[in-house]
Amino acid sequence: MAITEVIHQLLVAQQLEAVQFSRTVHEIYTGLSLSEADEADIVARTAELLCAPVVLEDVRHRVLAHADAHLEDWINRSKFVGYLQHTGRATGAENWPQTPVGAARRRWGRLIVPAQLQDDDRAALVLERAGQALTIARLSGRDERELLYQTRTATLHELAAGHSYSEKELSIRTQALGLAPAAYYVPVVISTSAAASATETQLADRALLEELDQLADSMHLGILAGLRKPGYLSILLPVRARELIDSTLQGFTRRLAEQPGRAGGHRRGARRHPGRGDHRAGTSGRRWRKSCRTCPPAPSPTTALPTCACAGCSRPWAATPRMRTFAHAELASLLNPVDEPALDLLELYLAHSGNKSALAKAGYLSRPTLYSRLAKLEAKLGVVLDSAESRASLQVALLWYRMHG
Repeated sequence: MAITEVIHQLLVAQQLEAVQFSRTVHEIYTGLSLSEADEADIVARTAELLCAPVVLEDVRHRVLAHADAHLEDWINRSKFVGYLQHTGRATGAENWPQTPVGAARRRWGRLIVPAQLQDDDRAALVLERAGQALTIARLSGRDERELLYQTRTATLHELAAGHSYSEKELSIRTQALGLAPAAYYVPVVISTSAAASATETQLADRALLEELDQLADSMHLGILAGLRKPGYLSILLPVRARELIDSTLQGFTRRLAEQPGRAGGHRRGARRHPGRGDHRAGTSGRRWRKSCRTCPPAPSPTTALPTCACAGCSRPWAATPRMRTFAHAELASLLNPVDEPALDLLELYLAHSGNKSALAKAGYLSRPTLYSRLAKLEAKLGVVLDSAESRASLQVALLWYRMHG
């Protein structure tokens, strides 16, 4: 009899605790809704309640807000987790708890917990209330895509102003927002047409952001676009190789000018971003700010600034920070970490002016072996070695590196 009473007391205590927890969760999210908390606050509070990472993403798996989540390769990982129209776990490579966000017939995203949980029932309760609060926040007046644009804008401002993220962290952050991995990133500024009032400027900026998204989708180009300041939009364009920068920019701006109702924007400044698939914002952010500040008005749809390579060649032997930046940018993929065999092969190739027959004899290599190594070297550098301009830039950079390191 005593055992039965103890068990009964435990069951009653558990039920009371569950009721109290449900009431607490209800009060928390009601308070967030009444205080008009934004999406980031709701996601952060949800992570605190669950003691687990939480991610809010849109229907294309781009991260809108997150708390303590590991976002590396997020979009590709999330694609393999099926969407549910209810709270629960979907089958897939990542069996994450989730809840849909948005009105029943107009879902605009989902809330995910990319971690293992001890109590799925409590997690489901929290996720459902969080999803409802997020839906209310969006229905209260904020536009469906506004949060994505705000997050992208904040990231671009951090990149331009300098930040505390490592290169890997920044790559993960920007790729989670839809920026495609690439060998080079070209910063671009587009000015909208002159507007008569602040309201008209804001509307024009928003319309252009939507056009840029549509254009990038049609070109299968994962860009990152946001508002720099009223009347000016910042963009990061991914480019596979240095030689493709001009053609990518021209193709993108031409297609943008062809958009219905678009008379054509003006790219005020563009500079190739050194590195392979990363963002070196400490240096490139300063260059970007300087580019946008000093570039003269564009007489044509696009006006490109001189690249770092051309600027660096003006004083090729000076042991200055600028020359060091140029040399290390050109050879970045061979220096982090240092790849001496690749550097030696590049030096030999440049010494023979790209003559592969002479290079094969000098290096005692067979033609197939040489071609294979050169192909790997090109892929690592992200350039076409047959280009005279590329060889000239690499020659200057390598000579400076051998002299000064």
